[in-house]
Amino acid sequence: MRWLVDGNNVMGAVIRGWWNDPAKAAERLATAIALWCRDHPEDRVVLVFDGAPNDAVRRQAGGNLSVEFAPKRGRNAADDRIVELIDDLFVDPDLTVVTSDKGLIARLPPGVLLMGAGSYGRLFPKV
Repeated sequence: MRWLVDGNNVMGAVIRGWWNDPAKAAERLATAIALWCRDHPEDRVVLVFDGAPNDAVRRQAGGNLSVEFAPKRGRNAADDRIVELIDDLFVDPDLTVVTSDKGLIARLPPGVLLMGAGSYGRLFPKV
């Protein structure tokens, strides 16, 4: 299975107090996903974040986990990048987009598989 993950949306759904230290919260989420990826080598995950690149998060990438930071800035920058990536990845029938963002969901092509941010976050040990 391939996963395209709205990192900020999942972070907001599963990490309490993320707003106190967003960079640390992003690192915690990326670490949890990286650990899960090691146990699921058949899955491929692309984790996309808004905001400035974070080296601690980038270090979690490797193997079957890719980490991206939206090249543009702004509130929906990661959403824009996810929509761009859909064009490249949608040929895969096993692609699942992970988000609870209704605005992003409305921008996705019909037929894209979806999983909510909270449901996805429950796949991992406590983050």
